[in-house]
Amino acid sequence: MAVFSVIKLSELEGAKRIDAKYYDTYYLELEKKIKKGKWDYLRNLIVFNRRGIQPRYSDIPTKYRAVVSQNILEDFLDVDNLPFIEENFFNSKQSQEVKIKQYDILIYTTGANIGRTNIFYPKTIEAIASNHVNIIRADQSKINQLYLGVFLQSKIGRYWTDRWASGSDQEEIYPWDFERFPVLIADVYIQKEVANLVLKSFQLIESSNNLYSQAENLLLEELGLKDFNPKYEKTYTANLSDALSAHRIDAEYFQPAYEEVIEKLKGKNIELKSLRKFILRIQKGIEPGGEKYQNVGKPFIRVSNLSIYGFIDRDQKYLSEEIYQDLKENYEPKQGDVLLTKDATPGIAYVVKEEVEGIISSGIVKLQVNDREINKEYLALCINSFIGKMQAERDCVGSIIFHWKPEQIKQIKIPLLPLSTQQKIVSLIQKSHEARKKAKELLNVAKKTVEIAIKKNEEEALDYISKSIKKS
Repeated sequence: MAVFSVIKLSELEGAKRIDAKYYDTYYLELEKKIKKGKWDYLRNLIVFNRRGIQPRYSDIPTKYRAVVSQNILEDFLDVDNLPFIEENFFNSKQSQEVKIKQYDILIYTTGANIGRTNIFYPKTIEAIASNHVNIIRADQSKINQLYLGVFLQSKIGRYWTDRWASGSDQEEIYPWDFERFPVLIADVYIQKEVANLVLKSFQLIESSNNLYSQAENLLLEELGLKDFNPKYEKTYTANLSDALSAHRIDAEYFQPAYEEVIEKLKGKNIELKSLRKFILRIQKGIEPGGEKYQNVGKPFIRVSNLSIYGFIDRDQKYLSEEIYQDLKENYEPKQGDVLLTKDATPGIAYVVKEEVEGIISSGIVKLQVNDREINKEYLALCINSFIGKMQAERDCVGSIIFHWKPEQIKQIKIPLLPLSTQQKIVSLIQKSHEARKKAKELLNVAKKTVEIAIKKNEEEALDYISKSIKKS
């Protein structure tokens, strides 16, 4: 049955829009609610609204970062992968107005994930917003900053983005469009409790990061590598026999720093075993072709969707149910599998914690590991540490996109500590993942509270958040 809306010419002229999407019946019905409730336009509730600028990136690490659109995810900002920018650029006049403050609201303004919103939570990172990211700051005398961030991050906030976004080839939304967003000014108690949940979730994310760092530090201490910095030599020689044996003639492969790490471990009497000793099965993912990608369906897990903490929704692609059913027997990760990236950003390892309905791409391998020989979480940590990363760097080939061959992956050396020591390290990793999972749960409660207040009423929202707080 066809659904249509009838709009007066005067209303068309007022909105300066003639596209049908703008007048979808859903938006018109929502507007009726707005007129009856405690709503106001965003322009009356904020003190700052500005899009970022094109950063000048740095190839070497600096103290300063940029938040780019790829860092804005569905739940929390991807703090670990913020690109570095030049110090002079960060301190330049043009960067001053787009420096990000703690709890600034950051919105993705262009492309497939337009409208995606995060709140900037780190206290110690100095960053600016890039030219595809918008910064918004609330007038705290009128609305709670964190509540407003959750409102814009909720489904309703995304609906308004969908309505106001424009463009034929690539949709875009501008600062003045955000100012037209209607916002529910919920009861002060609701705003406060939503903000408290967000703050708790940020604390848990930082706790998760700290616990993982503790696990890595403990690993390096036990291996005698805590303060070890391998020296990268500018000039060195290699034997022709070694080059022929390795089937490599590129200088990088013979960088002495790589062997220095292995020799250091041997000097500490640390047992080293090739990864293949622990692998029961190795399976590379598949590439069904870009023409098979969809906006909804079963997740197609690419390298960009995997981190040391788990799955992330960066530019997530999907496959149809039919393709998923055809591929899942061989290419769906199972609980307990170790996933390892082999292309583009090789050397990211993660142990699957729960059942996943999705397909891994050809840039990822899944490993079934004999956990009687080695703890899987410990194995993943070894690969994620600089010990594994240096071996990946050495093996990888490719002028534009790096590739780590499965046969090379099998040969990487894993330092073995006693199982009791492995378990101490793994205990920290497990706590890290539990804290991150809890953080996501709290953020989801905050978002759902806002959505209930909008779709139903504030009484039900209060009841929901009160019950959720007691459970947590």
